[in-house]
Parts: sequence; structure tokens; C-alpha cells
Amino acid sequence: MNPDFWRGKSVLLTGHTGFKGSWLTLWLQQMGAKVTGLALPPVTEPSLFKVARVGDGMTSVLGDIGAFALVLDTMQKAAPEIVFHLAAQSLVRYSYRNPVETYQTNVMGTVHLLEATRNTPSVRAVISVTSDKAYENREWVWSYREQDPMGGHDPYSNSKGCAELVTAAFRSSYFPPETYASHGVALASARAGNVIGGGDWAEDRLVPDILRAIGAREAVNIRSPHAVRPWQHVLEPLAGYGLLAEMLYRNGPAFAEPWNFGPSDTDARPVEWIVDFLTRSSTPPGCWTLDTAPQPHEAHYLKLDSSKARQRLGWQPRWSLEEALRRILAWQEAFTAGADMRAHTLRDIADYSTTAER
Repeated sequence: MNPDFWRGKSVLLTGHTGFKGSWLTLWLQQMGAKVTGLALPPVTEPSLFKVARVGDGMTSVLGDIGAFALVLDTMQKAAPEIVFHLAAQSLVRYSYRNPVETYQTNVMGTVHLLEATRNTPSVRAVISVTSDKAYENREWVWSYREQDPMGGHDPYSNSKGCAELVTAAFRSSYFPPETYASHGVALASARAGNVIGGGDWAEDRLVPDILRAIGAREAVNIRSPHAVRPWQHVLEPLAGYGLLAEMLYRNGPAFAEPWNFGPSDTDARPVEWIVDFLTRSSTPPGCWTLDTAPQPHEAHYLKLDSSKARQRLGWQPRWSLEEALRRILAWQEAFTAGADMRAHTLRDIADYSTTAER
């Protein structure tokens, strides 16, 4: 992302108290953007939002994206030029237990955000962030492209597919590229892979589960060791979102469409590989066992084709999966040692930005 572009820009970011939202908020603060966030209070303890003091450099509004009046009021007071919509219920297994909440947040939350956009004249660029799981997963070996159909077996995945359809409907109905001169809003959606990084304490998520088990000197209990996912450090897709926002702001309708931001094909690895790397690299080394209990359905094979983002945006992954995992271990060690985690996280962002410039 270009700091000169972001300096002084007014940005609204939903989901700023979450894992991805906290990383993106810190990055925008580092570049001098004026950030307003709307989200529920952090759902984990500890949380990256708190330990990295994310709220220190922004206007933080705590509330439910499901309350339209709050969304509209927050957006109109912030008068953003750029909007990132990250607020979501993002866990597959949780969605099985809480389908109504999942659909309310992921579908109606998107409706509320986009309807508020219609009523806020300052907005020029909007990115609605969904998920790689929004695709209708056919368990095939090749990668999913932006034109492949939406679907989703479980409530979480399906709700993200629905959010993509909502975004497409609002773009066609209210922000069509062919009449951009009259409405002035460029709306895109973004789909990332399995995002990992320091400061993630979510339940039923692989890397946090591994780190918790290692810290407790317990064996990691693994459900699907052979499932393949497109793993990537959280800064990879965030760099893509930022670059896409810059292009939407500058070039409007030319980029108002769906975009994939996934890792290199070599970083689409099975769960077992991730577990082995982290347990071998920890001090002392950890171990894992296979969970043989019946499990709800989850996709076994999933990869993203990001060639469009590479060719048209000039975006590409910068950190290998090994580098991402080493950064996560270093982040966790710093946190355990009582380090200043805002400073540590900002250093990771600066290191990534330096890598991207080479």
C-alpha cells in the first residue's frame, strides 16, 4: 500500500476489533489515515485489539452491524471516502451451532453496510470482504476463479456466498459501473484464503489451537490432517485489499468486481504440514493426536486462483508460508515475554512493507 495515498484519507472499517480488522487498522494508522471503526467488543480474551492498543489511534464505535440505525449514524458521522467491510461471524463450527446469528451478521450486516453507503455522499470506494469458502466447493484439484459459482455447505460458507450475491445485487442496482459518473461509488468484493498471524485467539481455528496446546504442554488434537487450505499471513490479503481500494478510488468502475487474494500454489498445504512445522519449531517441541470423534462437514480441498489480482493489480504474495509461521511463533514469544505488542505488530507491518518494495 502507498502511504502517500492513505495519508489523511477518511476510512470506515467494520470489524476493527477482530483479528484481521486489528491488523488492517494498525496498518492504516501507520500510514496516517483517519480511521473510524464499527464492531462488537472483542470476542476473545486476550485479543489483538486490546494487547496492541489498536483503539489508541482511531475513533472506535462499539456496536452491532445488525443495527441499521447505528451503521448509518456511524457512517454519516465518519463521512468516509473508503469503506472496508470486515465485520463477520467467521467460524465454521460456530455457524453450525448459531446459524441465525451467522446469517444475520454476514448477510444482513452486508445489506446494512451497503444501504448506509447509498445514503452517505462522501463514499467513493467500498470493499466487501467475504471468504474463499463462499465458492460452491466441488472438491476439485484446481483453483477457484472469480467467475465460479457461489455456494457453501455449512451456514458460515453459505452466508458468505449470500454476502457476495448481496454485494453483486447492490452493485448492479445502485452502483453500476456504466453510470459511475452519477453515483460515484466503486464497489468490489474480496475473497482471501485461510488467514493466519500473530494475535489470533479464536476458538476452533487451527493455528490458535496449536499455540494454545503448545503453551499448555499438551498434545494438539487435530480433526482433518489431510485437508488442504490456501494458507497465508494476514498481511498478504490486507495488502491486496488496500491496493484494490486505491485502484477503486482512482479508477472507479474499472475495478468494481470480485477479487481473489490467495497464496502461491506451493502454500496450499495440508493441515498436517502446518501442525508438524509449528510443533517441531516450538520450544520445547510439541506433538499432536488425531481426533476420531464424528465431525460436522468441512471442505477437504480448497485453493484460490489469484491470477487476476496479479495481472491487473500488480499484487502478489510476499511471504512464504514458512516465513508466516516463523513470524507467528516470534509474535507469540514476544507476547509471552511481555513485550510491547503494538510496537511488535507495527514492526511486522513495516517489515512486510519493506519486503513488498524490493
